Amino acid sequence: MELRQLEYFVAVAEEQNFTRAAERVHISQSGVSAQIRQLERELGAELFDRSARTATLTVAGRAALEHARAALAAAGAVGQAVGEVTDLIRGRITVGMVTGCTVTPLFDALAAFHQAHPGVEISLLEGNSDRLVEGVRAGTIDLALIGTATATPDGLDALTIIRERLVVAVPAGHPLARLRRVTLRDLIAYPIVCMPPGTGLRTVFDHACAAQSLQPTIALQASAADAIADLAARGLAVAVLSNSMAASYRDRLTARTIDDIETPALLALIWKSTHSPAVRELLVHSRRAFANPDPAEELSRSCRSR
Repeated sequence: MELRQLEYFVAVAEEQNFTRAAERVHISQSGVSAQIRQLERELGAELFDRSARTATLTVAGRAALEHARAALAAAGAVGQAVGEVTDLIRGRITVGMVTGCTVTPLFDALAAFHQAHPGVEISLLEGNSDRLVEGVRAGTIDLALIGTATATPDGLDALTIIRERLVVAVPAGHPLARLRRVTLRDLIAYPIVCMPPGTGLRTVFDHACAAQSLQPTIALQASAADAIADLAARGLAVAVLSNSMAASYRDRLTARTIDDIETPALLALIWKSTHSPAVRELLVHSRRAFANPDPAEELSRSCRSR
């Protein structure tokens, strides 16, 4: 008994016609008939009633049909599994990362993935969050770590790593440092230094200002939290950062949560599809790497831009 005989048998059973079945499997009608006759001889029973214009299953044929389908499905699954492993061994994966972010858990995930699948070529590129989202949607990036204001960007899957409130960070002598509660209206009385448009943190801030019809003065912009903190520490502007970012500069800046920005800034892994075995495997390693009891503490030491 051969798989092709089972394939022809299923085709005739579904088409109820030898001619249409032959067209479906791309061989002659006589070839289909000969192979099914051979299968019937091996099984010792006729599978079709050929007395009418349509080929109808006999009792034996009905009994055999589901088993034939299962055998073909199993054979297909074997081929798919081997194909996926082959693709993974010889594949390539492109990972995106927000500019200026040295995210240790992501690097741990990449290292573990590389050790498990050394034949996969890994490309790592930086960009602002908006560009990374576009790359994932376009299929030029397989997986990206982004800052975002939305838990799951439209059309993509996401794994949220951390969610944090926005804070204002100022030198100890600044008037805002003396307030117990800081609102957006308090904040916009001063020039501001923050992330540029296209970053998740800036998107949260801009949306919150727009919701209250406020127009802040963005005096300075920088992609790295270090630069933002340095400018704020020198009194040039008040800094808008996430809580974990500001924690890295508590020796020279005082942070206050912006009371009326309740939407958190998120750090998330995003991807478009898990049809790629490489993406599925990297997600497994990423979930393990980011399973830190307090990922925000880890990221506050490593991620300086979102």
